Amino acid sequence: MTQSAQILLCPPRYFDLSYVINPWMQANFGALDPSRAARQWRALRRSLADLAELHELPAVAGLPDYVFTANAGLVFGKVFVPSRFRHAERQAEPEFSRAWFREQGFEIRTLPPKLIFEGAGDALFESETTRLWMGYGPRSEAAAAPALARLLGVEVEPLQLVDPRFYHLDTCFCPLPRGGLLYFPAAFDAESRLRIQAAFPADRRIAVVEAEALRFACNAICVDNTVIADGIADATEARLGHLGLDVLRVELDEFQKSGGSAKCLTLRLDVPSRNVLNGQARPRAAQSRAASQASTPSAAQRPLAKQAVSR
Repeated sequence: MTQSAQILLCPPRYFDLSYVINPWMQANFGALDPSRAARQWRALRRSLADLAELHELPAVAGLPDYVFTANAGLVFGKVFVPSRFRHAERQAEPEFSRAWFREQGFEIRTLPPKLIFEGAGDALFESETTRLWMGYGPRSEAAAAPALARLLGVEVEPLQLVDPRFYHLDTCFCPLPRGGLLYFPAAFDAESRLRIQAAFPADRRIAVVEAEALRFACNAICVDNTVIADGIADATEARLGHLGLDVLRVELDEFQKSGGSAKCLTLRLDVPSRNVLNGQARPRAAQSRAASQASTPSAAQRPLAKQAVSR
């Protein structure tokens, strides 16, 4: 029996554009319509409810960006690694996220003091593997890659982000089911682009154009064979269709004014999948430089009581 995807959201009760910490906020300061944002969030929630089991993180007054649950931290089986934010405006969030995950039975593992890491916004597991792709530059620090490899016992591939508009990895990089990728190449430095090209076959690697990237086409949620996002053009939808994937478009432009969209508003609680944690992942030929520095055994090999999501 196939288990439902597990997705965490946070209602936008206190969502607002009250400070500036990225170019999107700078360009749209004072232009947010909270009521319209709430309607868009409810529409996203309805769409996801047909595809997954949903969980809600209670909103917290004074934390307008808490709605972007992808930034709460990184989930690996039943382990939760809390974020440590670069900007003071978001540094109160992890206290509340840690408490929620602890109540849900997750093991909390923390990165070394002062190391900046902004959660699943900058760390995405490749489909059907325990390989973790981690963005660094505008927010997360490069040193978080080997630290995560040691903490979780997984491969970590660092990618340098060079465009401040794409300040988190999930704004320009979306691993697709069965080894595909949706991404915006210009958001990365040359070495990172080569690493991506080496890891993902050309026929499963879909590059979006800038106009799509600026509509957050890559900030997508993948549930089974469905890709949920705003901004995906017809040509890209056709290419996704050739990979056996359906596109579900959702309008989220109010959240894009703050620098986020569909993926930013969600956090998967069931990654990697049980099959991956049980050692049934498809094989990978390449090994990560960061993972070679890991000194702890693979988290996927530890007792399942510590690792597998039990629902």
